[in-house]
Amino acid sequence: MFENKYIQQRIEKANNLRELGVNPYANESKRNTTVAKYLNVNSDIFQKEDKRDEKRHYIVSGRIKFFRLMGKASFLKIEDESGILQIYVSRDNLPEGFYNDIFKKNIEVGDIIEVGGYPFVTGKGELSLHVDDVQILTKSISPLPEKYHGIQDKELRYRQRYLDLIMNSEVRKTFHVRSKVVSLTRRFFESKGFLEVETPMMHPIAGGANAKPFTTHHNALGVDRFLRIAPELYLKRLIVGGFEAVFEINRNFRNEGMDATHNPEFTSIEFYWAYKTYKDLIAITKEYFEYLFEHLDLPTVLPYGDFEIDFNQFSEIPLIQSLYEIGGVPQEIVEDRDKIIAFMKKENLEVNENMNIGQLQGELFDEYVEAKLINPTFITEYPVEISPLARRNDEKTHLTDRFELFIAGKEIANAFSELNDPIDQLERFESQMAAKDGGDDEAHEMDEDFVNALSYGMAPTAGQGIGIDRLVMMLTNQHTIRDVLLFPAMKPIKHEIDLHADEEN
Repeated sequence: MFENKYIQQRIEKANNLRELGVNPYANESKRNTTVAKYLNVNSDIFQKEDKRDEKRHYIVSGRIKFFRLMGKASFLKIEDESGILQIYVSRDNLPEGFYNDIFKKNIEVGDIIEVGGYPFVTGKGELSLHVDDVQILTKSISPLPEKYHGIQDKELRYRQRYLDLIMNSEVRKTFHVRSKVVSLTRRFFESKGFLEVETPMMHPIAGGANAKPFTTHHNALGVDRFLRIAPELYLKRLIVGGFEAVFEINRNFRNEGMDATHNPEFTSIEFYWAYKTYKDLIAITKEYFEYLFEHLDLPTVLPYGDFEIDFNQFSEIPLIQSLYEIGGVPQEIVEDRDKIIAFMKKENLEVNENMNIGQLQGELFDEYVEAKLINPTFITEYPVEISPLARRNDEKTHLTDRFELFIAGKEIANAFSELNDPIDQLERFESQMAAKDGGDDEAHEMDEDFVNALSYGMAPTAGQGIGIDRLVMMLTNQHTIRDVLLFPAMKPIKHEIDLHADEEN
């Protein structure tokens, strides 16, 4: 594994350090400030006549990202999570022999060191640290990629995310934003009186969404289980039980294709709110976005590729209306199944003639409307045929009280007034089972216990799911979900395939 000659040279340097009585993997650190704090607290030195202050002493730790030797002195740049700092190391400021025998010969780019010293401003005007003490904390035996080219191979960036993070501070910033989004989401819903709960990750029935599940096996029980595709049915059981506002932030798993917006495991928040309707969810969603922008300190107009997303411009439009007003589909065909099929054939679109009208309308939406929804848009009034868990509209019974929120041409949220009629729910599950028998492997499974729960009475309730990964993509101008996941799913490489084959044999 460590046969590379450059790695061998670094291993030799680690051994040299040991022979000189220096532990190349020390465990104690005396750091008393971070790079960012150091730069901030010493910014006043620029206004002083003497651009140094030997009375102030700081200990800073970080990874060496730049190293320039100049005979009796060296300039280095070290980086911690908060930033990068230039340091000046002089032979005459260190113990006798340390500079020549230890520092120059055995310390290099990639190593993690701890340095102590005082602040000063160089002749070129850069606030730096004049070092009087150096400690090696961690010897890096694998050399970093060449500084100016970094990691060009995206596959390598995702497989070795640790190396990507070392080399690219912008990547770390993206994940700081992600962490803040999750934290702020939790804080927002708690401030609204919601209770955070945890529901099972392994389900006896794959339910809560139309998706293909991952299957695992429970040895102790001797039964198969499904990694959850959504927590919805368990969260609504809690509403039946008497909780009135609950949420869960967690992973979901769907055994489907991978592309720019899909990963087999993804993070979402789902929340359920008794005595509310989907219209209340539209209002709280707008408030949620206002809260995020206020606390993330982001402008409300953000670039996203060739577009600009204006988060001040939320709009609403029913799905069927969007087909002709936004998608340009002829209005006279959108509510006629045979005309839709004829239109799709004319447009050379793949069409499944076994689909019902609601499914066909959904196909038209995907083809002609979705990509055009750049500013935040609530698409409302989904057909009942593609909304097996949503409540029917009282006046338009072929439609549901549902919306999906789209931003930059991508679905970010799905919400509806929940179906709480157990008879209607049973009939829809039966319809889904018929679809499954007809070849739809993503159709919803029958969940008799959930129907039984509804039979005890669930208060009028509205529920919503928001995709955290896609939301972070919008906020950070990232165009593949892999760039907002620390460890995205990847195709196996040869040694992983070989290992799996050995286990099977």
